[in-house]
Order: sequence, then structure tokens, then C-alpha cells
Amino acid sequence: MQDDLTRQLAFLTEIDALKSVVRQSLIADRSRRENSAEHSWHLAMFALVLAPQALDKGKIVSMLLIHDIVEIDVGDAPIHGVHDKAALELAEAAAAKRLFGLLPEGQATHLLALWQEFEAAATPEAKFAKSLDRLQPLMLNTLTGGGTWTESNVSEQQVYERYGPAIQDGSPSLWARAREMVRQHFARSGA
Repeated sequence: MQDDLTRQLAFLTEIDALKSVVRQSLIADRSRRENSAEHSWHLAMFALVLAPQALDKGKIVSMLLIHDIVEIDVGDAPIHGVHDKAALELAEAAAAKRLFGLLPEGQATHLLALWQEFEAAATPEAKFAKSLDRLQPLMLNTLTGGGTWTESNVSEQQVYERYGPAIQDGSPSLWARAREMVRQHFARSGA
């Protein structure tokens, strides 16, 4: 039987693979696409800077640092892609169980529950975390001349439909600002 430290180090070694999961979003300087580890770090910084005082920032940051770990097994599922949602949810749940299962039982249970809370988006912290998970790529798209929106021929209305509900649910004030960013982007691009 492995001791706790051996299991923790095995988990930390395994999640290094998140650095190799390339996302569709360009980084702000347009030089390359971001990876999922960078995305998670950036979201954690969004939470540190933007989370309201009434919410548990530590919990939000924790959710954002672990929310995409499942992509090690299943890859990134871009918001503008076509996916079998039910199959994706099953694959992600299996990945979460496998990856968090590398940890000692107590930590595994805690992180799996935190990941499930994020996915369910029912608590104020999870709703806010989900809103940031939509806000960050939206912001990157506006900073990169349309980025994945241009590549995927996404309309302004589709942006409102795909990003708006999650951002609005977690933070109406962030959605008001994001909506204006989207409006300005599409006004400039003439799309």
C-alpha cells in the first residue's frame, strides 16, 4: 500500500499533463493558443481579483484550479464545438474519479466533491467560478480580434447565448461589462 505522500506526488506528477492540453483560445498577444493549465491559473487570478467579498475566494480558486483536470483524459471540449453532452459528462466524471482517486482517500473525496460542485453550478461560489470560466475566453476573443469566434464563424447572438447565461448567473455586473465588450467587438468587426 502506498503512503499518502507517494500518492500525492503521483497525483501532482499526473496533472503535469494538463500543460499539454491545448485549448482553442489564443493568448492575448495572439502568439499561440493557451493550454489548460494556463487557463486554470488565469481563472484563479480572475477569482482573486474579481470575487465579491461575500463569497469564499479560497473555494472559488480551488474549483478553478481543478475544474479542467479531467481534460488530461478527455481533452478540451471547445464551447463552439459539437459534442455529445451526455457522453462527455460521463467521460469527465470517469476522469475525475480516476485522477482524484490517485490521492489519499480524504483528499480524493474532497477534490472530487469540489469538482462536482463546480460542475453542478448550484452554489454561489460554483456559479461565480462558472461565470469566470466563460468570461476569460470571452475576454481573450475580444482581445484577439475575434479569435475562435472568427475561426468558428460565431455570431454576436451565439456569443450572447453561449456565454451569457453562465456569466449572468454568477455575476450580473460581470455580464453587463462582458456584453458591452462583445457589442464593441462586433461593432468594430462589422460582423
